[in-house]
Amino acid sequence: MSRKAPRKRNEGPIIREEMKLVSCMIELYYKHNKGDVPENRMASYAEQRLLFCQFGEEKTTCQKCPVHCYQEVYRTQMKQIMRYSGPRMLLVHPILTLRHGFRGLTRTLS
Repeated sequence: MSRKAPRKRNEGPIIREEMKLVSCMIELYYKHNKGDVPENRMASYAEQRLLFCQFGEEKTTCQKCPVHCYQEVYRTQMKQIMRYSGPRMLLVHPILTLRHGFRGLTRTLS
């Protein structure tokens, strides 16, 4: 009987910045739209996915990630959130958004 080793919590600077970005995107989306999944549940779910991301500090953007770690209902909702909030984030949090964009351009997972 083999057991999976528990995943290590990711709490590095890149993961913390990603958490802040995702949290801001979710907040912005729910401020202007109603979603299928309540805001606090979506934020909590996204935070857990980031905390235990198998790529840790080497994480790329979700769009480029080879592993889809979100359940279907959350994935669908997060796509809507990112589609709505992404362009608006440049006005709300420009530095955070530019860092994320740059990281997406420079990082790839093999």
